[in-house]
Amino acid sequence: KQSHLCDCVFVIRGNFSFTQSRLKPKIVKKRTKKFIRHQSDRYDKLAPNWRKPKGIDNRVRRRFKGQYLMPNIGYGSNKRTRHMLPNGFKKFLVHNVRELEVLLMQNRVYCAEIAHGVASKKRKLIVERAKQLAIAVTNPHGRLRSQENE
Repeated sequence: KQSHLCDCVFVIRGNFSFTQSRLKPKIVKKRTKKFIRHQSDRYDKLAPNWRKPKGIDNRVRRRFKGQYLMPNIGYGSNKRTRHMLPNGFKKFLVHNVRELEVLLMQNRVYCAEIAHGVASKKRKLIVERAKQLAIAVTNPHGRLRSQENE
């Protein structure tokens, strides 16, 4: 029997190196289409966001053939691959350098994503520290502005 576990691998592209995830199983999504609300195509006042039909005669609730499908537990993702990105990591939102230290022992399972409200000065420090700790960052180039020489 083959094991799906492999050692941490460093990939170097240019001057930026990052770790690859410990395990990268095939991610199977049972359904990628959104479940839409019954009769949302008929009335503009009904948004397409899913709402469970509750009427006594409702065809969707009674699961008639040819009607919209209702979400149920069977559409859930595999527990191992739930919330997993295509690169094999799970996301962890980081607001400062100190929050990055949490990922020190989990750098092959989780990758850091710098929060939207973090300014460019702090972003550079976070990316620098992540490089030292061998933590992958999903958005390392955010808010970096190239200076034009005039």
